Amino acid sequence: MRWIRYTADGRTAYGSLTCETVSEISGEPWGAHSATGKTHKLADVKLEVPVTPRTFYAAGINYAAHIREMAEKRGVQPVFPEKADIGYRANNALIAHGEDVVIPNDATEKINYEGELVVVIGTQVKHLSKADAMSCVFGYTIGNDVSERTWQRGDRTFWRGKNADTFKPMGPWIDTDVDIDAMQTIVRVNRQESLRFKTNDMIFDIPTYIEAMTRYLTLYPGDVIWMGTDGTSPDLKHGDVVEVELTGLGVLRNRFVREA
Repeated sequence: MRWIRYTADGRTAYGSLTCETVSEISGEPWGAHSATGKTHKLADVKLEVPVTPRTFYAAGINYAAHIREMAEKRGVQPVFPEKADIGYRANNALIAHGEDVVIPNDATEKINYEGELVVVIGTQVKHLSKADAMSCVFGYTIGNDVSERTWQRGDRTFWRGKNADTFKPMGPWIDTDVDIDAMQTIVRVNRQESLRFKTNDMIFDIPTYIEAMTRYLTLYPGDVIWMGTDGTSPDLKHGDVVEVELTGLGVLRNRFVREA
């Protein structure tokens, strides 16, 4: 099932999406909820970020080709992670499908996309085994981990390079029934394919991350885990439109504009 968070008639709510019809619910999809009986055409609503997470997690470098290509750009030997490593992102950076990524006016030209699978947590959990890890997953959405590479290298905490306002598009919806093993991640810039890779070709898979994380911290409903990316991005410029497609899940589309 697909769930969207949307605004219509001055109200923001969740709804299930069937074809082009949105059926409103009260509550949240992963919690107690009920149908309100109200429906909308998808074309008549504004899509919002599908969830505002309590905590916003991001897997560390998690695809081999991405590590090799980034190392080559820096002129160093690639170093592969020995364990699943997790970082954090900031909610202020989240924007919805169709909204603009705003490049700060003093940013360099090194603005890159990172198309990612996003895991949405549905239950409160701690101390999960790898075998039980997927029991807490509600569904999946799409993220674009926009990065200013010069700032990323210079700021130890990534506070600007990864977390500037609008640098984290996410959406367009949450899907509870997708085949990750069959999925491909495809990124297009101005409708031209720029990158394609097997989504589940991760160094450490989702259960490995969840097991490692819940050993030390509690995951809550609505938390998200961005699972990393493969390959590298061209430098994006004002007016570029980036589409991140995860086959069977959907397409996240955002325009990049430089701040005046």
